[in-house]
Amino acid sequence: MKLATIRTAEGTRAVRATEDGYVDLGFTDVGELLAREDWPARAAATGGTTYPVDGVEFAPVVPRPGKVLCVGLNYRNHILEMGRELPEYPTLFAKFADALIGANDDIDLAPESTAVDWEAELAVVIGRAVRRADEQAAADAIAGFTVCNDVSMRDWQFRTKEWLQGKTFEGTTPLGPVLVTPDELPGGVRPALTMTASVDGEIMQKAETSDLVFDPVALVRYASTIMTLRPGDVIATGTPGGVGHARKPPRYLADGNILVTEIQGIGRLINVARAS
Repeated sequence: MKLATIRTAEGTRAVRATEDGYVDLGFTDVGELLAREDWPARAAATGGTTYPVDGVEFAPVVPRPGKVLCVGLNYRNHILEMGRELPEYPTLFAKFADALIGANDDIDLAPESTAVDWEAELAVVIGRAVRRADEQAAADAIAGFTVCNDVSMRDWQFRTKEWLQGKTFEGTTPLGPVLVTPDELPGGVRPALTMTASVDGEIMQKAETSDLVFDPVALVRYASTIMTLRPGDVIATGTPGGVGHARKPPRYLADGNILVTEIQGIGRLINVARAS
């Protein structure tokens, strides 16, 4: 299944994508849907209002996740690009929900930063509460996958040894357009997909999600050791090589740049960078 949160005149709605449009599932957003234990059956239900494909406006697929966990340095080629060794454990940091935007919303270029960078990422969405998961429980907890771009203010990120301040500027992180359940993807809960990011039509990043050092199941296991993961929580699994900060000279987003982030079998984010 492909699920989304769309904006309507009456507010946001959780929908299932079909060939004919988007079927209303009776919930305000995908996060609210996933909070129900029987969400797979409810998501597959027939009936309900159908919204046409043309003109649909996507909200973040989970607008208010309780947690947005992010993983740094998790693609082998990106780790080598940054001159580091392969990690023994995942590098975790966080974002807050205020950073999230929809699949076609503008990225807010804050005037306080002159080094706004792109980071295409596969994101995991949690579908059931899990703590101290073994491999099977971790796999079962994955509701599906979506597309994320961990847009980062590099000058703020590297002010200190902690990255948070450069990673969660408001209105910067597109998430969507849809959540795709593992059964629809090659590799299932360890999807093997091509991911790209381009700026104004120029490919900046291209990688296979199979290049992850810590795959989605491993990340759910690790994070759930620290805390209970709950329905709607998001884990952004890391970015491959090709970020602007690593280029010589560095290259960053400017007002009017069009950032396109795409993962095969899931969907595409198209976001224009706009100066505040």
